[in-house]
Amino acid sequence: MTNKDYFKSDVAEIKPILAKMPKNWTGKKAILEMKNDNYAHWKQMEWIGFYFQFFCEKYLSEIMRMQEPRYDKVSFDGLKSIPWDFKAHAMNTSSHQIIVNGSEAMAKAINDYGAVGLILALGEVVYNDEDRTFQKWHEELKGGKSKFEQERIKRGAWSRLRKKSFKLQQISFIKITDNTLIKCGSFQKNFRNSDGSPRKSKVLIDLEKLDKELVDYLEF
Repeated sequence: MTNKDYFKSDVAEIKPILAKMPKNWTGKKAILEMKNDNYAHWKQMEWIGFYFQFFCEKYLSEIMRMQEPRYDKVSFDGLKSIPWDFKAHAMNTSSHQIIVNGSEAMAKAINDYGAVGLILALGEVVYNDEDRTFQKWHEELKGGKSKFEQERIKRGAWSRLRKKSFKLQQISFIKITDNTLIKCGSFQKNFRNSDGSPRKSKVLIDLEKLDKELVDYLEF
């Protein structure tokens, strides 16, 4: 089989499973579902991306191995014939750029498997109302403000509005090869961690620059 066949054969098995995903996600329901399943990331503020990852891990584990392959400290979300990552993105935003995985890990995986796959959930986000009811509910469920939130308050930084719900419109299956990396940017390049060590760069994909990479999709 060619690399293209590997990608398409994976998608053919993945699509029927993800077609069962609910179209309307509400923050409270999604967070409680993750919490009740003891999912490690249920406390995260950016719950939409983690909920999609939670759903993929839960149901795609029937056909692929999760958190593989691993390159140094960087792992992909799942491995079937090729490595896959699971991401969610709001369409009603000015940015069409998506941070994927570590640049070095992506390059190595493409070398080893011929391609990397991205499963991307696209939809419209509704933000929290002005009195921040959802934010307060989530904080109470977590047992109070997180350390990150407490530090933000100390700095006097502005608090971002929480995403209250998400309406899924499409799940795209994107094939990433060396040719894709050539036209991608990088994120965190030249950044440093709090201890001064260099932070590894990540691949930054611009959806407006994708053409042949979008191989298949599901509509909701």
